[in-house]
Amino acid sequence: MSLEKITPDWKETLSDTYPILIAGPCSAESEAQMLKTAEQLDQRTVNVFRAGIWKPRTRPGSFEGVGAKGLKWLAKVKEETGLYTATEIANREHAEKALDYGVDILWIGARTTVNPFAVEEIAEALEGSSKIVLVKNPVSPDLSLWIGALERLHNKGITKLGAIHRGFSSHSKTKYRNSPTWRIPLELKRKFPRLPIICDPSHICGNREDLQFIAQNAFYLNYDGLMVESHIDPDAALSDAQQQITPQRLKEMIDDILLPNRLAGSAGYTEKLAYKRDEIDEVDKRLLELLKERIDIVREIGALKADEGKTISDTHRHQEILDKSKEYAQEYHLDKRYVQTIMETIHGHSVEVQTEIRKKRRNT
Repeated sequence: MSLEKITPDWKETLSDTYPILIAGPCSAESEAQMLKTAEQLDQRTVNVFRAGIWKPRTRPGSFEGVGAKGLKWLAKVKEETGLYTATEIANREHAEKALDYGVDILWIGARTTVNPFAVEEIAEALEGSSKIVLVKNPVSPDLSLWIGALERLHNKGITKLGAIHRGFSSHSKTKYRNSPTWRIPLELKRKFPRLPIICDPSHICGNREDLQFIAQNAFYLNYDGLMVESHIDPDAALSDAQQQITPQRLKEMIDDILLPNRLAGSAGYTEKLAYKRDEIDEVDKRLLELLKERIDIVREIGALKADEGKTISDTHRHQEILDKSKEYAQEYHLDKRYVQTIMETIHGHSVEVQTEIRKKRRNT
């Protein structure tokens, strides 16, 4: 189902300037902590105050949030500062209580997005609501699951929708808590250009040091805003202490970020960009011609292996291709991981092509 009825102009109700900035502690811990944090946030840039009321934890025994009483503290923050408020909901009860206390923005967390039953339950509780509802990407890099959660809400008449990119779990060891895997949110934006996307650098990084780099990159990629965890005393936070920053540090970070110019470029810029894009189109055409040539050879190899009764997969040959690609990457000054990802994809498709050849032969 298309999300054509999304109303992205909810962004203008939060701020008449770009971008959106949602900030506040990972968890609501006390009324004093909430109010002090909110008061110290720079309201010239922060539009929305966020706090986790219910905290889904990996294992029992960790701090799981203060529960519904924290909603009163959120209401107090709104009353005293005028900031919009936001919190995470994970089930029907959370949704209903958040509505009762007038929370402005509700978001569905990554662990809930993976559960269609939970998302459907929340959608039913919010049916027809005029609330802004944001959906974090699922833990796994599954675009369909992310879209599915948005569609379930959309089906219930919730049109003020947005997405939060908080990174994806990965078996590969990286410096990030959750890999950004930028291609997935960018594909979401390509499919649904009206859908606002907000970056959550706190959960991507899992640390304070890389926050500004990820936040800056998000704006270079035309994101609509940020959600950043901020606490008056990050080291004493009851959850995710290592990724939270003080309101003062948040202000410094935002002041240092360069916001791309969203207005049309100069005539010279437009002409140069069009010329360079034409060059890219020509290179892409040559790449596809070479891929076609390679697949034709793969089909010939597949037929030869089938005639001789040989196995499709050859791990030695596969490794040889990867080793050569690393050498070429170094020779041409290309990123090795980028080249390896491409070669792995090409190899995977080659195996599929050869498998299909065997299948057709068995059926004839």
